[in-house]
Amino acid sequence: MKKVLLIDDEKRMLNLLELYLKPHHFDCKKAQLAKEALTYIQEETFDIILLDIMMPEMNGWELCQEIRRISDVPIIMVSAREEKEDIIKGLRLGADDYITKPFNEGELLARMEALIRRNFQGNHIEINGLLWDEERYVLSYKNKPIKLTPKEFTMVGHVMKNSNQVFSREQLIDLIWGIDSETEGRTIDSHVRNMREKIRRAGFPIDDHFKTVWGVGYKWTN
Repeated sequence: MKKVLLIDDEKRMLNLLELYLKPHHFDCKKAQLAKEALTYIQEETFDIILLDIMMPEMNGWELCQEIRRISDVPIIMVSAREEKEDIIKGLRLGADDYITKPFNEGELLARMEALIRRNFQGNHIEINGLLWDEERYVLSYKNKPIKLTPKEFTMVGHVMKNSNQVFSREQLIDLIWGIDSETEGRTIDSHVRNMREKIRRAGFPIDDHFKTVWGVGYKWTN
């Protein structure tokens, strides 16, 4: 199930969007205020965000900028404003797409699915500000790079891509070092310990996500 954050100050619009999206296997989280939305983004992982522009306290443009400081999650702006200048402004501030109200349900779904697909195919994973980018070969937290060895980088990326799946030490050796490797399980434990410490020092709560399954191996939980 894909997870979407809906941000709009109108409760009726939030409920309408949820009504559209739930039958298409979207788990919807709703926020009416910018601060509430930012808290959710810092605490949870979303596949996509639908963001209204006209909101109290902080408008959608400002909120889009704040989101981009901590996350690369795809953003679609959903607004009654249809002037070209508004669309260009939204895209320049970090939005990935823009759709005007009233919108066609099928078009909205198609745009959402295209962005989610593109984001997945980009070979990068973002979880609460921690970004694993295979293409650039970088792990970063809140845009600050974390220096890992190649084996550590591969390991954390593999478990992030396969959340909730438990990997034994033997499986990780086969995946990262190769089937013919003579590497022992203690080497895996050493790499995990070093990787955790580096990510912990960067400020990311790695122990909440990279879990030891005693007697078996390791897993990643979102």
